[in-house]
Amino acid sequence: MKVIAAYLLAVLGGNSCPKAKDLKSILGSVGAEADDDRIELLLSQVEGKDITELIAAGREKLASVPAGGGGVAVAAPTGAAAAAPAAEEKKEEKKVEEKEESDDDMGFSLFD
Repeated sequence: MKVIAAYLLAVLGGNSCPKAKDLKSILGSVGAEADDDRIELLLSQVEGKDITELIAAGREKLASVPAGGGGVAVAAPTGAAAAAPAAEEKKEEKKVEEKEESDDDMGFSLFD
């Protein structure tokens, strides 16, 4: 990951085609070790490619990766059916808030 970050820093700095020497210089400036094998692997994979195209392709791949809490998507209810659950949720939220307020200090203060 640090090799990729060094590559991106070099490109952002104006070097459109960074070499291994450039990446080693960037990594060395922050005290990170430069792994020659990883640098050569990265440079061989990005050789002749535009960084903006690589980033766009990566975003497309990441868009297909599921992320989140594992919940299932549910179709939104319509009409009056949608209003009733919303009212119930508001009541539940108020109850939760009241309960939290009563337990806030638990008998002691952090600043005493």
